[in-house]
Amino acid sequence: MSPLVVKAITAWQLGVVSIGRALWYRLGVKFGWNPVKKLVELPPVGPFYSACKAPLTDCSRGLNGVVGYEPMAFGLKAQFAFERGFPLWHQSVLTGVETGNEPWWVLPDFIEGLGDIKGVWEASRFDWVLAFVKQISTGDKGAIARLNSWLADWIDKNPPYMGANWKCGQEASIRVMHLAMAAQIVDQVTGPSQGLLDLIRIHLRRIAPTIQYAIAQDNNHGTSEAAALFIGGSWLAQEANDQQLARDAKRWMEQGRKWLENRARRLIEPDGSFSQYSLNYHRVMLDTYAMAELWRRQLGLPPFSQVLITRLQGATAWLGNMVSPDGTDTPNLGANDGARLLPLADSDYRDVRPSVQLASVLFSGVRAFEEDGSWNQPLQWLKVSPPGITRNYSCSRQYDNGGFAVLRGGAAMLLFRYPRFRFRPGQSDLLHVDFWLGEANLLRDAGSYSYNCEEPWQSYFPSSAAHNTVQFDGRDAMPRLSRFLFGAWPKAYNVKRLAVAETKRTVSAGYCDWKGASHHRAIVLTENGFSVTDEVGGFKKSAVLRWRLVPGEWCWDGDWLVGSGVRLRVTGTQSLKRCELVEGWESRYYSRKTPLPVLEIEVEEAGRLTTELRY
Repeated sequence: MSPLVVKAITAWQLGVVSIGRALWYRLGVKFGWNPVKKLVELPPVGPFYSACKAPLTDCSRGLNGVVGYEPMAFGLKAQFAFERGFPLWHQSVLTGVETGNEPWWVLPDFIEGLGDIKGVWEASRFDWVLAFVKQISTGDKGAIARLNSWLADWIDKNPPYMGANWKCGQEASIRVMHLAMAAQIVDQVTGPSQGLLDLIRIHLRRIAPTIQYAIAQDNNHGTSEAAALFIGGSWLAQEANDQQLARDAKRWMEQGRKWLENRARRLIEPDGSFSQYSLNYHRVMLDTYAMAELWRRQLGLPPFSQVLITRLQGATAWLGNMVSPDGTDTPNLGANDGARLLPLADSDYRDVRPSVQLASVLFSGVRAFEEDGSWNQPLQWLKVSPPGITRNYSCSRQYDNGGFAVLRGGAAMLLFRYPRFRFRPGQSDLLHVDFWLGEANLLRDAGSYSYNCEEPWQSYFPSSAAHNTVQFDGRDAMPRLSRFLFGAWPKAYNVKRLAVAETKRTVSAGYCDWKGASHHRAIVLTENGFSVTDEVGGFKKSAVLRWRLVPGEWCWDGDWLVGSGVRLRVTGTQSLKRCELVEGWESRYYSRKTPLPVLEIEVEEAGRLTTELRY
C-alpha cells in the first residue's frame, strides 16, 4: 500500500466533515474571518469570591487534607517557580523556559525550545482554585485573600487573549469548570461577584468562536468546551443584568447543551467505550459530564436526554470495570496527558474510584463502592447525597464496540485490546494484554510520557514496542502520519467473543496489517494462571513478542522466568532466535519515565508462540 493511498484511506476514516471543520478553523484564524482574532476585553477586576456563606459546620463536612496547598502537576507534587508569592504563569514546570505574551494565535503549536507546552498550561488549569475554596470551607480565614490575589495575579499576567494560556480552548474550558465548581462548593453560584462573572464571560468569548475545531477532533476537546459553554452560559444567563449579555449567554448555553448531547451520541459507544481508547481521557470525559450534570441540577435546568444518560451509564460501568483487583490503580491504557479534571479527593492521581463513584451516583443512582473512603470526597464537597444501593462494576465483560475485553477470576484481572477503530487510535497497541494479580500490575503498558519530547522517546512510547504484543520487522503495526495520527487502521478478524465458564475465561482476535503481516491472539484465563497463543505470519524478516514485566528481581529457572510470585514461559512451534531480558521504559505519570524489565522473544519464521503464566 503506497503512502498516498494510506493517507487517502486515513482521511476518509477521519471523516470529511471533521477534516472540513478543522481546515475551516485554521483558515479562519490565519486569514482573519474567524471573529476570535477580533476579540478585545478589559481584564476583570476582583474580588472574585467572598467568605464562605454557609456555617463552618456545614462547609467542613468532616473532610481532611486541606491544611495547606501543595502545587501539583500531572498527578505529582511539582516545583513551580514563584515570584512575590505567585507562580510564574508563563514558565514551563518541565523545562523552566518561559513563553511570551503575544496574542495567542501568533504562537505556533510547537514553540521551539519550550518543549511540551503542557508544562506551561498546568499551573493555569486552576486546580488551585478548588484547593483554596476547600480551605475556605474548612475555616481558613486567610484562604479567601490568597484565592483572590492569585486570580488577580493570573489575570494581570494573562490579559484577555494574550499568551500561551489562551491558546487552547480546552484549557480555557477547564478553568471555567473549576471556577463554577468552586462557586458551588462555597455556595456562591447565586449572586456571585461581578469580577467572577466577567472572568467567565471573557473565557466563553474565547471558547465559542473555535468550538467547531474542538468538535472536529472527535475527542474530549469537544466535550470540555461544550460543558464550559453550557455551564458558563447558563450561569451568565441567570445573573446577567445586560440584555446583550443575556442573549449571548443563552446562545452559549444552548450551544453547549447541543454539543454535549451530540458528543455523547457520537463519541460514547453503546457499550460505554469512548472515542479516544484511553483510560485517562475516558475519566476526563466522565468528569466533564458529571460537572455539567451537577450544574444542571444546581440551576434547576431541564434534564439531558435519556440517550445521553444511557451512554454515560455505560461509560461509568466501563471505567468502573477497569479498576485493578485491589481497587487503587488502573491499566496504563492509551494516550494520557496527566489530566485529573476534578481533583477533590485525597487519593493518588491513578485512582479513578472518585470519578466512578460520582458518575455512578449522578447517572445511575447507585454507588459503585459501598465502603467509606476517599472516593466519596467529591460527593461530600459537592453536596451530593449518596444513595443506599450499590452496584459492583467488576466483572468479566467484552466491550466489542471499542475493542476491549476484561477477564476476571479471583484476584486476577486481564485486559485485552484489539482493533475496532471507528476513531483514530492514539497508540499502536493492537492485541496488547495487561495483567494484574491483586495490586501487582505484572504485565504492563508503557504509557505516554510526553506529547512533545526528543527522540527516541517521541516514537517509543506510542509504538508497538511499548506494548505487550508482537512487533513485525522492527516497525509499528500502523504507519505514523503525524505526531498524533496513525494511518492504515486495521480491522479485527476472527473475533471469538468472551466465554465465561466456572474455571476459565477465553477470548481471541486477530488482524492483518497494511504490509501483510498477520497476528492472531487467543487467551485462556484459569484459576491459577493464563495462556496466550500467538499465531504470526506474513512478515519479512522477524517478529518480536514482548512481555513488559513489573520492576523487580527476575531470574531463569530452566526455561521458566521467575519473579514477583509468578512463573512465565514462552514456547514456539518454530525455533526461537532469541529469548532474553532487556531494558524497557514506562511512564506511570506524564513527563516521568522509569526503566522496567522486558522479556523479548524473536522468531524468523511464521508459526505459533505460546506463553504460559502460573501463580
